[in-house]
This record gives sequence, structure tokens and C-alpha cells, in this order.
Amino acid sequence: MTKELKQEYTLRITQANKTQLITILYEMALLYVDEAQAALAAGDRTELKNAVRRIQGCMCELMDSLHMEYGVAQNLLQLYLYINREVAQAALHSNVENLAHVRPVLARLLEAYKQIEGQDVTGPVMGNAQTVYAGLTYGRHDLMENASDPASNRGFCV
Repeated sequence: MTKELKQEYTLRITQANKTQLITILYEMALLYVDEAQAALAAGDRTELKNAVRRIQGCMCELMDSLHMEYGVAQNLLQLYLYINREVAQAALHSNVENLAHVRPVLARLLEAYKQIEGQDVTGPVMGNAQTVYAGLTYGRHDLMENASDPASNRGFCV
């Protein structure tokens, strides 16, 4: 993941509600699947292992976010476990087919959560995050982002 993408995801996470956080995790997992496929194509085992570790980290976060009192959570858990197994098999056997099985599952889940995202009107999870305004100033060759009150005490409010 490039530095710019990390900054973009960091900004999105600070402004996201619960549903948007799930969507971001799916997007990141898909990005890491692409990185794993590229590492397999290049024969880079180290980068493959790193990408697999990141995919599994996303899956662990998604599993931790499940509310098991709902029936659909069991189905999602089974999908997440399937993804973990396929990704592990891809790393173990250097098999791109396992990653090809994972991609459509993640893409369909992402699509479903994007539809749900439009219905979620709750506020951001991080209530005391820095507010960022884009488009207020322009740099020589790009758009600059301005942060409001950067010296304030930030963090979680209890």
C-alpha cells in the first residue's frame, strides 16, 4: 500500500461510522489480495507472506466486529473463515487460484455493505478526531488539505 493510500485510509477511518469502517476493511482486504497476487506473479515469497498476514488481519477485525446474537453473523463468520483458509493455502502452496476464489467473495460483501452504508446515518465512531477540510487551499500543483484546530487535545472521549 502506498503512502498516499495509507493517508487516505487514515483520513477515511477518522471520519467513518460503523458501517463505513466495515466497508473500508473490505476495500483494504481487496487491495491486499491484489498485492498477494502481484507477489505470487513476481515470485516474491516475503511480500506474499506480508500480504497474506494483512488480509488475515482484516479478516480478524471483521470477525471481531460480528454480533453473534444475529443469525447472519454465523454466515459471515463462515465466509471470513473460508477466506482465511483460502489465503493461507495460497501462501502455503503459492497457488493463485486460491486468491481468485477469495476476490469475488470480498467484492460481493463490499458491494452489499456499500448499499447498507447509504442507509446508515449514524455519526463517526471517533468523536474527538481532527476535522479535515479539503478544497480550501490550493498548492502549486495539487489540492491542499487543512486541518481545523491542529493543536487541540485529540483522542477518545469517554
